[in-house]
Amino acid sequence: MVEQDKTSKSTFSAGRASKVERLTISDIAEELGVSKTTVSRAISGKGRIGRETVQRVMECIEKHNYNPNSFLRGLASLKTYNVGVAFPADDNVRNTPFFQRCLLGVCEVAAALNYDVVVTTVKENDINLLKRLVENKKVDGIILTRNLTNDMATAYLKQREMPFLLIGSSEDDTIVQIDNNHMEACEKLTSLLLADGVKRIALIAGDLNHMVNRFRCEGYFNALRRYGISIEQDMIFSDCNSAVFVEQAVRYILKRQSECIVCTDDVICGRVLSMLLEEGYVIPRDIKVASFYDSIYLETNNPPVTAIGFKAEELGTVAGKRLIDLIEGTSSRYKTILDYEIHLRRST
Repeated sequence: MVEQDKTSKSTFSAGRASKVERLTISDIAEELGVSKTTVSRAISGKGRIGRETVQRVMECIEKHNYNPNSFLRGLASLKTYNVGVAFPADDNVRNTPFFQRCLLGVCEVAAALNYDVVVTTVKENDINLLKRLVENKKVDGIILTRNLTNDMATAYLKQREMPFLLIGSSEDDTIVQIDNNHMEACEKLTSLLLADGVKRIALIAGDLNHMVNRFRCEGYFNALRRYGISIEQDMIFSDCNSAVFVEQAVRYILKRQSECIVCTDDVICGRVLSMLLEEGYVIPRDIKVASFYDSIYLETNNPPVTAIGFKAEELGTVAGKRLIDLIEGTSSRYKTILDYEIHLRRST
């Protein structure tokens, strides 16, 4: 990042600049009435910039006695005006609206601040695509959209001193985090079910290597403890990452005559609903169903499913703005917790 000297703007505008270090892309952009991104691309030769615009930028540089071919190309290379968004490379992601809506939020705020968005993926044990973005200097900062236990991506980005933040929560308080209070929300929804007289609540959870699933499960446990209900391990099914595992869990739960099935996300819940429909169960007459994450599919299901509403697009918007603030040195490092809603519907 290039920091602008407080006196550079007036000096440049007056045409008295005589030292290379006083020049900034912001000065050129202001004089020509274009964005900093446009100036950067005109100098670097990257991106779709018209010849007339490139010529105006170069003429402005030469007018103030600067050498565009050496200093300014080096200056431009220090900042790409691109932000990276790293999605988990799970098969489930392509069918999960959460990540798509997050990306919409990031793109919206990035465009408003003259940045572009570059998307990549990371695997639990393979972050080579992320490394390529960073090491080839394709982005100025990274947004991670999922945190794992012993996360390779966060460790790498800290080691590289690359500006980044996490959409999610981490026990590492040096990482900038944007998240909802999953533990509190899930405890509250489970408590509402218990208060309504539902006692035997089974839980079907996703991969517990993902921190968000751990927080959601802990909220469920906290509610049971608060109501003095013992935790039955044979009513808890974790790491249900495929339709086969969900089907096995549902069959066992039905044999145990559970009153309610709670799922940690909408994808798992959708599989539970399909399974119950195939088996001829009527919701909520025969069994109740709820989800710790809402989606349009659950909202429009017949019957609509009780779920927790987290605004994924807002997470993306806030994360995008915070990351750009970090890149430009105008943000402090702290955790931001966004609100949630509990949508009580006919499935319970």
